[in-house]
Amino acid sequence: MADRHNRDIDRERAPLPQPLPVPTVDAHAHMEIITNTAPDSSEVEQVIEEAKSVNVDRIVQVGYSAEQSAWCVAAAEKWNTTVLAAVALHPNEAPVVENLEADWAIIEKLAQHPRVRAIGETGLDYFRTPPELRARQQESFKWHIELAKKTNKALVIHDRDSHDDVLSVLLEVGAPEKTIFHCFSGDLEMAKICVERGYVLSFAGTLTFKNAPALRDAVKIVPVEQLLVETDSPFLAPMPHRGALNTPAQIANIVRAMAVERNADLAELATALGDNAERLFGSFAP
Repeated sequence: MADRHNRDIDRERAPLPQPLPVPTVDAHAHMEIITNTAPDSSEVEQVIEEAKSVNVDRIVQVGYSAEQSAWCVAAAEKWNTTVLAAVALHPNEAPVVENLEADWAIIEKLAQHPRVRAIGETGLDYFRTPPELRARQQESFKWHIELAKKTNKALVIHDRDSHDDVLSVLLEVGAPEKTIFHCFSGDLEMAKICVERGYVLSFAGTLTFKNAPALRDAVKIVPVEQLLVETDSPFLAPMPHRGALNTPAQIANIVRAMAVERNADLAELATALGDNAERLFGSFAP
């Protein structure tokens, strides 16, 4: 399973940015892919400390498989002033795992852990999933939605080339109170729909890419209380380091870009983004 995610980790790490003036949160990271180590390793500690050095002092570590979701929980236990966990089967995992129900059972058990604060990343991904496997992917998405509602935890959605169906499933099943579009990839019109429905939009380094004017249009209209920031590290390092290995420290570059697009005060925006994360995921304190 890890081979489908753990790609290009030998890339050079993006250099540390200038620190933010106030602390904030990386709402979506995959530190096990950055480090390829155990959750209590010195390499994970280095990632966390580098992030703290630029005032990114809290990280949501997000699951994509049964095995890796257990890694997330262990990391949240070890780094229990800094890291919270989300657990789920990624939409690219769900159609191909050997025993979907068995993996669901593992996710449901992990979801009971007090440092698991979200169900994700789940959703739909039509970029890599052929049409004949999409029904199973949709079934898994619906199962995760119900788990989020049953556990009263945030839902973290992965949506790639599947905007219409993701929105339709949320209407059909009923979205949880706290619904987050991770690495938002829609356009201005989709952003307006999400805002109207009360969903939270999380923007990643893609916001800075030259070929992403639609994201810059979208980020301008999202009410600040429905906004998050994330790295999705190790992927999607922001400009000017696109193609490098991304880490949670790069939140500082993304928040600066977001502040420019929104014509917002940097410190006020960073504070609001951190407050939003704590409201959606709860306190990071043990």
